[in-house]
Amino acid sequence: MRADMSQPLAGGQRGVFLIEALVAILIFSLGVLGLVALGGSAVGAQSDAQYRTEASSLADAIAGEIAVNVNRQNNGANIAASLDAFNHRLGGGACVFTGTDTTNAQVQALIDRARNAGAVPGLPNATRFQQQIVVLNAPGDFNRVEITLCWKTANDNNVWRKHVLVTYVNGGQV
Repeated sequence: MRADMSQPLAGGQRGVFLIEALVAILIFSLGVLGLVALGGSAVGAQSDAQYRTEASSLADAIAGEIAVNVNRQNNGANIAASLDAFNHRLGGGACVFTGTDTTNAQVQALIDRARNAGAVPGLPNATRFQQQIVVLNAPGDFNRVEITLCWKTANDNNVWRKHVLVTYVNGGQV
């Protein structure tokens, strides 16, 4: 230890405090940048969760409309025949579906809701071509209904996200 503090430091001690301050600022800056990046990731994850929730809600609503509007009179053949009206865009794949739209107005309205039109919440970049309803009603398929909803955000780089709901329509009375 030095007895006289008025004397300047030896040549090797000059500027140490400045270097320590700069290192501390660098560490603090890296921490702040990490928090900013984490915040951006959190916003992206929240948006993804919101779209998955919306897709799940829409698929559930479509399945509900199908279950309520199917013709259950005399069971068997009537159920299979009435389920065919709910088919939507049977062809294609990879979230670009082809074929005809469903003829059921209530289900078509729900598919239109997925298109993110106006103030109604929906799925980004979704059109009727990215939504599909496939009814499998051959013997052994047990009136299986597969509902596929697809969407793509601006950051997805041509990769479609999708939600698939598989349900069965029974022959019991509603």
